[in-house]
Amino acid sequence: MSVTIYHNPRCSKSRQTLQLLQAHDVEPAVVEYLKTPPDADELRNILNMLGMSPRDLMRKKEAEYKDAGAGDPDLSDEQLIALMIAHPKLIERPIVIRDGKAAIGRPPEQVLDIL
Repeated sequence: MSVTIYHNPRCSKSRQTLQLLQAHDVEPAVVEYLKTPPDADELRNILNMLGMSPRDLMRKKEAEYKDAGAGDPDLSDEQLIALMIAHPKLIERPIVIRDGKAAIGRPPEQVLDIL
């Protein structure tokens, strides 16, 4: 079983999700997405697995959301994806992926559905 977590070690929910996976004997590949953001294809794939639109995956309370003008309703999905790549802090976290399925660890227990 191959499991990946898009992780921000400074985020409590992300740390709790990683601990929860480890408590279930899952040692995921850890991607610190602020240091290594996904590219556009990877992000599109994640969105498809989550069944979400780019705007649904954005952290709207981050300063970067306002500063980058991400709230503009006229922005296309591709423009929103480009903003998330340029400002990875906008990507909701943590995201756990396993065998073509993905879940957001909010709450952390939600990722157990794909294990």
